[in-house]
Amino acid sequence: MKIQLRFFASLREGLGLSEEVIATPAEVKTIADLRLHLIARGNPWDEVLASGKLIRCALNHEMVKDITPLVEGAEVAFFPPVTGG
Repeated sequence: MKIQLRFFASLREGLGLSEEVIATPAEVKTIADLRLHLIARGNPWDEVLASGKLIRCALNHEMVKDITPLVEGAEVAFFPPVTGG
């Protein structure tokens, strides 16, 4: 399936990329699968999106959990956790 990826804040800086359109393999069905697929690209993806890091995700402008299914043509955005004071 084809999806639009968007990266924000420190994730964008770490990857040197703010957005990308990709075609995912059939086995990539959820947000968690997508993250693992991107990590498998190697450096810097494996460092920036490492499994142990807290990263928030939105699917079509709605915050979602890792188990959320992907849909054709979706926009998937990744964010670092936000803190405030």
